[in-house]
Amino acid sequence: MSDCPRPGRPAPADGLRTHSAALRSHARKLRARAAALEWHGGEADAFRAEVTALADRCARAADGLALAAAQLDGPYRRRG
Repeated sequence: MSDCPRPGRPAPADGLRTHSAALRSHARKLRARAAALEWHGGEADAFRAEVTALADRCARAADGLALAAAQLDGPYRRRG
């Protein structure tokens, strides 16, 4: 058994980076939509706070996935 990735299959770190980018995109969209909400009042503020908290969790998860990808790459991987 080889430690080399199979041809045509992305490396595990690449998959983590893809998921990280998707989570960052979700976080941006959540924040933008919460800011654009035309609903006002206490319930609207509470809703915005919940959506913002969800966006923050998405961003933190994206950071964790990016860190895991970097750790899988190791110190010697050359980029781009």
